[in-house]
Amino acid sequence: MSTEDKRLDEPDWDLDPKFDFVDAHRLPFSKDKVSLKEIDTECSGPFEGKDHGRAFTRAANIEIRDLQYRMYTEGKQSLLIVLQAPDAAGKDGLIRKVLGQMNPQGCRTYPFKVPSSEERAHDFLWRIHKATPAAGKVSVFNRSHYEDVLVVRVEDLVPKSVWKDRYEIINDFEKLLAHRGTRILKFYLHISPREQLERFKKRLDDPTKHWKLNAGDYAARDKWGDYREAYEDAMAKCHSKIAPWHVIPADKKWYRDASVAAIVRDTLRDMDPQLPKIDADLDEIRRLYERELEEMNE
Repeated sequence: MSTEDKRLDEPDWDLDPKFDFVDAHRLPFSKDKVSLKEIDTECSGPFEGKDHGRAFTRAANIEIRDLQYRMYTEGKQSLLIVLQAPDAAGKDGLIRKVLGQMNPQGCRTYPFKVPSSEERAHDFLWRIHKATPAAGKVSVFNRSHYEDVLVVRVEDLVPKSVWKDRYEIINDFEKLLAHRGTRILKFYLHISPREQLERFKKRLDDPTKHWKLNAGDYAARDKWGDYREAYEDAMAKCHSKIAPWHVIPADKKWYRDASVAAIVRDTLRDMDPQLPKIDADLDEIRRLYERELEEMNE
């Protein structure tokens, strides 16, 4: 990170810690079952505190922007980032502080809400497929196709005979995306019920956040165990090397941001996008530039 990107009063934190964020938070491929109760919702990783973590995130964001620019100009690969979480776990904050730092010319966020009447008239992946990234682009899903095996299951919106077949359909869909050059990262922001309630309180106390208030959030808390089971099944059935799930401890907002930034950065590094080769004659273009400059100065 350059001195102009570094805050003047910032200590010399280690911004390249020897810590494997992917290994720490990606679900193992060897397990058939997932137990979120066994995974901590709070973590500090390699950081000395939130200031260290935030400095790391700023540095990672700079590299993410550079790698995203290279992928955009290369125009061959694409990246899909899927965010799922209970209410108040921080999807919007993560997008604002990390994923939204990418150049919007090559990155777009899709917040999937309750399906419209037109969307309900199609198969459940119809609206999703339209939002997947083209070559060179990044798509961020704020909620996703997984709502169709989560909410519809817990709230009994469709019969079990319908949603139980969707796991295999989702796996085939993600294989299709990977086959055409899309890397897929799936993140579950893992928050505790106590931390969620504390964030609900902050919304109540802050008039600028009253627009987020929803009585349905408390109804969902009554079904916390049902939602957790639905998430566990979705992760167990739709976790693969081409579309892995990462469970991110989200009680500490700064660690949530830092860990996701690290995983996105490392994925883009592995994709290794290259600036395109140019066909132009640089010597000729330099000669034309110097001629124009000379004429302007006459």
